[in-house]
Amino acid sequence: MRGLAFEHGVASGDPLTDRVLLWTRITPTDGNNAEVQIGWEIASDSAFTDLVHSGTASTSAARDFTLKVDAQNLLPGTSYYFRFKVAGLTSPVGRCKTLPAGSIEQVRFAVLSCSNYPAGLFHVYAAAAAEAELDAVLHLGDYIYEYGNGGYATEDAAALGRLLPDDNASEILSLDDYRKRYALYRTDENLQLLHASAPFIAVWDDHEVTNDTWRNGAENHNDGEGDFTERKLAALQAYFEWMPVRPASADDEETIYRRFDFGDLVSLHMLDTRIIGRDEQLNFADYISATGFDAVRFSADVSDTNRTLLGLSQLDWLQTQLATSTATWQVLGQQVLMGRMLLPAEMLTALQNPGAVDMTTMLTELVTIKLRQQAGDPTLTAAEIARIETVIPYNLDAWDGYAYEREVLLGAARALNQNLVVLAGDTHNAWANNLATLAGDAVGVEFATASVSSPGLESYLGLSEAQIPAAEQAITTLVDGLQYLNANQRGYLLVTFTAEEARADWRFVSTVKATEYSIDNSRARSLRTLPGAGNRVLVPTA
Repeated sequence: MRGLAFEHGVASGDPLTDRVLLWTRITPTDGNNAEVQIGWEIASDSAFTDLVHSGTASTSAARDFTLKVDAQNLLPGTSYYFRFKVAGLTSPVGRCKTLPAGSIEQVRFAVLSCSNYPAGLFHVYAAAAAEAELDAVLHLGDYIYEYGNGGYATEDAAALGRLLPDDNASEILSLDDYRKRYALYRTDENLQLLHASAPFIAVWDDHEVTNDTWRNGAENHNDGEGDFTERKLAALQAYFEWMPVRPASADDEETIYRRFDFGDLVSLHMLDTRIIGRDEQLNFADYISATGFDAVRFSADVSDTNRTLLGLSQLDWLQTQLATSTATWQVLGQQVLMGRMLLPAEMLTALQNPGAVDMTTMLTELVTIKLRQQAGDPTLTAAEIARIETVIPYNLDAWDGYAYEREVLLGAARALNQNLVVLAGDTHNAWANNLATLAGDAVGVEFATASVSSPGLESYLGLSEAQIPAAEQAITTLVDGLQYLNANQRGYLLVTFTAEEARADWRFVSTVKATEYSIDNSRARSLRTLPGAGNRVLVPTA
């Protein structure tokens, strides 16, 4: 008898009102690479006594023995259970849910990003799986990381038992490399648990290919690593094989932006801010010479009207979606921070030169000046004002590096009188921002999730754990529009939409560096925004 096993669990994703993708992988344990016929079942109960649909489908080595079934003719807003069968084996049971139709009362998402296997244990996935009444899990990218052993955030991997295996221990470059990396991640029991608990709606970020990817290259694609386009296409092929994502068309594995309507309440627009349209990131080093920083040239380049993050086709598509949706909330599921994260130039300089200045002293001075300015202190000197008003973007890989297109998007949402909520990942920290046009008109809010395991600002600030809360408060004070920051805890974001509010609740775990952990909400926050012109800013929850 042929040797087969379900080693990577089950998953569902990309739900619509009448269908949902079901996913699994069958592992040939005897080296036999012949095609496999797999049975699938979907039922209204976990015991499968009320079978709704069933069928068979095939997979092979050409798809890395992954299988996706588009289960159709389902009812809107309905929970189902599914499983797979082959050669006397039965997979674990998964739970999925179709999109609701018509008038609905609530939509709830768990939002996650940045899950680095060697960096820490995936407790955050287990915590999110315990959430009740989830309509979907939104994964905003960096589902895998491309680095090898000894690379980014791997210093604790051996102690945690999370070293990469010998046949996949280097930076991944080929289709086989990417497939093996996904296979490793999907052996994690907590990740399998979350996939089995609710449908995923996912987009990629850079590490599904390589660090700081853009349309035609990446910071971490170097000489000797082959053709970038070949590497990118291999990475995206593996992504579509291993993720429960419905392609735009049968032969399209590059387009991932798409829309999901949750009745009359939420239109969710999942965007690709990383690969399909992005121009290359600007680099501060290109504007520094012996005479100093060329602020004029930098300002001109960062606000260039031809500079794009989304690409013209995707931007046109998004503007059309915003114009045609009648849902109460327009939600952007995307990768990078949209809020203006403008920090004093001296602070960013200090971050790039650890130990050059005392960070605590500098932050205290800057916050004091900012508070004096807000209070209208007439004794402020020109030099003091310059210290807090000479600001530059914290991260040129985010929307701050594509300022003109951000203004176009925010202006479109305001002109259409839409209630905008932007969701973000990428930074490994929890953030909340008010979003406004350059003219100061409130447009919406941004909620950003912390990471599953990748380290955050605590690894860059050089501060002790005891100093982190004060640093968070300082940054929140210095950055206009920023309402919340948690700089050093791993976790996820729970977002709940009703007709009356959009609410964000951040959840954190006590550690990802030990087997035992607890839910730690001592520094969590709950914030909300209200619909309608005149609102669209963050306020504390009632």
